[in-house]
Amino acid sequence: MGDQSSPLDPPQSSDATEYGKRSPFQAARPEPLLTRAIPVSAQLPGYRAPSARRDLVAGVTVAALALPSAMAYAEVAGLSPVYGLYALLLPTVAYVLLGSSRQLIVGPEGSISTLVAVAVLPLAATASPGAAELAAMLALLVAACFALAWVLRLGWLADYFSRPVLIGYIHGVAVILVIGQLGKLFGLSIEARDPLPQLWEVVSELGSASGVTVALAAVALAALFAFRVVMPRLPAALVVVVAAIGLSWALGLQAHGVAVVGAIPAGLPSLDLPTPTWEDVIHLVPAAFGIFLVSFADEILTARSFAGKHNQHVRASQELLAMGGANAVAGFTQGFSIGASGSRTAVNDDMGARSQVAALVAASTILLILLFLTEPVQYLPNAVLGAVIVFAAIGLVAPQAWRALAAVDPVEVAIAGVTTACVIVFGVLDALGVAVGLSVIDTVRRSASPHDAVLGWVERLGRYADVSLHRTATVTPGVVVYRLDDRLFFANARYFKGRVREAIRAARGPALWLVFDAEAVTHVDSTGLDALEQLTKDLRDDGITLVIARLKTRMQEQFELSGLTETIGSRHFYPTVRAAVEAFLRSQKAPA
Repeated sequence: MGDQSSPLDPPQSSDATEYGKRSPFQAARPEPLLTRAIPVSAQLPGYRAPSARRDLVAGVTVAALALPSAMAYAEVAGLSPVYGLYALLLPTVAYVLLGSSRQLIVGPEGSISTLVAVAVLPLAATASPGAAELAAMLALLVAACFALAWVLRLGWLADYFSRPVLIGYIHGVAVILVIGQLGKLFGLSIEARDPLPQLWEVVSELGSASGVTVALAAVALAALFAFRVVMPRLPAALVVVVAAIGLSWALGLQAHGVAVVGAIPAGLPSLDLPTPTWEDVIHLVPAAFGIFLVSFADEILTARSFAGKHNQHVRASQELLAMGGANAVAGFTQGFSIGASGSRTAVNDDMGARSQVAALVAASTILLILLFLTEPVQYLPNAVLGAVIVFAAIGLVAPQAWRALAAVDPVEVAIAGVTTACVIVFGVLDALGVAVGLSVIDTVRRSASPHDAVLGWVERLGRYADVSLHRTATVTPGVVVYRLDDRLFFANARYFKGRVREAIRAARGPALWLVFDAEAVTHVDSTGLDALEQLTKDLRDDGITLVIARLKTRMQEQFELSGLTETIGSRHFYPTVRAAVEAFLRSQKAPA
């Protein structure tokens, strides 16, 4: 005799008999401790020569860009330029060891440097030893904020940065990067720090632009784009930077009005613990919290944006630890608060970096330059640096991302567009606040008017389905089957009652039963329960019976505890929509 059991019979096994004793869900097996603590260790076993070549070229190119910009950001922070170089060394190594992003480059950054200046300069003179000590202390306080957030497991805050926010943010950053380099491209000295004032100042001073500088920037940009088309595997940025240094030295471009990086002080930082007064430390605490918010938001958005391009994953909790460690090291090595560099990350990614080894190469290159090669770097034209950054920023623009959003929901395009505009106009922190607020509002909007449907029997599917999608669906006279595809709570309770009334009015003939398919309702709050109770009574007054189908067990318990089961009637609950409709048909055949 063969196996006579039905295919629907439960399997007879020890696992089946003990299934109720264990969870039906199983978390992913945790990664090894070394991988969790030092993510870069997971990349090393499979590391090969092609990746090493890309990382080497990317690291050297990033170092060439980081050198002058770090010096400039140190000046923005009210410090001597050499402190910007210090912030490129051990803080980078700390992120290499702890960070989960393969592309992200950290270091001195414009908005963070501005916030450092706002906090430090009221307490100490510009470029003074006191300002350096306060800036280092501020970096330690920022590190403490990151550490506290890591301990409290606040990485979930990053989940409120939705895809439209990410797309809008990265495009806003691209615009800011381009505007920020216009002064270098035209040979102008721009005093403004915010994008729109910078743009206005550039437009106002175009008559003073340096012709030689503009020509050099144009040639550099043309070469970069030409290399991308003709020889896409060539490290175009590095070739252009090295060629520009040689050309500047040979032709003496500085004498023709071309601004160059200039002399770079040599030497390495020493380990030191800043010891400002307690009054000054207390004064710095609010600024540290503000820098933490800006830095984390900027860092996690930048990291996730680039990781998304390569189907990689960035762990927010690990990034809290990594940025805390990087800022702590900056505080102990005479640096100042650091953040994610959008421009250098863009160049790093554009050069084909495959791992954080590229960042380690960049830090090593800065070390070698500080010790042995400060002389040739001083001839590098600022216009060429600007051209490389603009080239990388243009590479961030992704029209297909906007088209994908438009295909899903125009509201998401609006959220991305507002985020982009706010990044440009108001800066990172205010822009993120507005964008996250819009995302929350959009979530409430969707829940306030969720998807629903009137159902009919579709023979070829063997089930009840949406009549608007299946025109051949059969509707039983006297019965309206309504489905809500969301939780039932305060935001959509009124909408739910209104839609039920609309479905009844649209029925072909008088409705006697309203079958509520509650299979998709996973949560009901007190307002939703009250709405169901009121709807039951109102329909009953109109001669319509409300019955419930496919209600989940957890919801059944909630209905019973609230007394709603008694109001509706325990006999009016059915396991399937089909069973409810068949019960209606039987009730119509029964003698009066």
